[in-house]
Amino acid sequence: MLMTRDRSFYRSLFMLSIPIALQNLVTFSVNLADSVMVGALGDSAVSGMYMGNQIQTLLQVFSGGIEGAILILAAQYWGKGDTASIRKIAAIGIRFSIAFAALLTAICAIFPEEVISLFTHDSGTISTGAGYLGIVCFSYVFFCLTQSLIAAMRSVETARIGLVVSLCSLIVNVILNYAMIYGHFGFPAMGVRGAAIATLIARMVESAIMLAYVFRCDRKLSFRPSDLLASDRVLLRDFIRYGLPIIAGQLVWAANMLAGSAIMGRQTDPGAVVAMSIANTVNNLAYVVMNGMSGAVGIITGKTIGGGHEERMKEYARTVQVIFLLLGLVTGASVFLIRRPFISLYAVSTEAAVQAARFITVLSVTIIGTCYQAASLFGLVKSGGDISFVFRNDFIFVFLVVLPSAVIATAMHAPAWIVFACLKCDQILKCFVAVVKVNSFNWMKNLTR
Repeated sequence: MLMTRDRSFYRSLFMLSIPIALQNLVTFSVNLADSVMVGALGDSAVSGMYMGNQIQTLLQVFSGGIEGAILILAAQYWGKGDTASIRKIAAIGIRFSIAFAALLTAICAIFPEEVISLFTHDSGTISTGAGYLGIVCFSYVFFCLTQSLIAAMRSVETARIGLVVSLCSLIVNVILNYAMIYGHFGFPAMGVRGAAIATLIARMVESAIMLAYVFRCDRKLSFRPSDLLASDRVLLRDFIRYGLPIIAGQLVWAANMLAGSAIMGRQTDPGAVVAMSIANTVNNLAYVVMNGMSGAVGIITGKTIGGGHEERMKEYARTVQVIFLLLGLVTGASVFLIRRPFISLYAVSTEAAVQAARFITVLSVTIIGTCYQAASLFGLVKSGGDISFVFRNDFIFVFLVVLPSAVIATAMHAPAWIVFACLKCDQILKCFVAVVKVNSFNWMKNLTR
């Protein structure tokens, strides 16, 4: 049967994916507001903030690994109804995530210019980016705490709180951006530094709301402050065993993105860095819906396998593949159609606008593959328990295909859009691996004790 007739699957997919997708959309809107409002200051400001946010990207990738470990393990325990183990898993993840955030904060606060210079040699971009990074790095701990708690709530099918938190963050961030970037409501015009301060305050608000909800409102997990310090050696070993491949896979992607930024930062084509910033914003926008739905698939997969329903999971897996292939085709067409209106939101040079249009055209093709393989490899294979396979697959594609091809294209002085296409080529190629792996059904593994 190609499409399952189990109405509870569609209902769960719908009820979980909407708040997750909306939260992603709101989070994207925060980043878009920063990008567009700073974009009014010109190319140098856009490039500086983009490079300053590369460490935030690294943090998000590592934090995403921790969140993935929490979500995959906790969702399976949720299928068994074991909330005590979920609280301990969340606490372990939070401690790991905060420790990494604190390390990055220290490095970026002490050496902001040196960090930015890893990605570009342009002195204006380094100066602007260092000013932004030296402030925004203090938001990292708050970000990691919030995201880990949101992952714990999602694992027990409470997805709406993430949306509420992100909405509050958006409101705070946009108001403070307006005040601090341009100098309104009595604030001085601080430009890119103002955007960094606004982000820091918004992250603090996020954490305060999330902690208040977890400790005072939630009744599924009934967290207490002492639970965040709880330890369990068995679950710690499980978290490390299953979490390390997830985190390692996320770090592979961090290396991919950071190396990609460094490669594009050395392009001779005018406006390449600005164009990549705009194109990646479009990519993040397109990813909002598919990521929300993929996250919902992951929760359903973990709960179904944790409950011991493997045959039902096979039906769900076939249905997921059809849904996400169709979603990819629709998303790719939409990305292509909005490319020029979207670019017009930015006050950038003609060269940057032309390059951005080419980059987004590339994305309109690769996003089809992203949609299918992301749902298949994360929502099904990784969430289903075969975590190490996804890590190995990503490692091979990044270090043997993506980065070598981009370096070769750069060395041959290929146009910037071709280099960009090399950096995105795996999104199509991994589909061939995904279709074989998913339909083998050898990825369903119960990870609970």
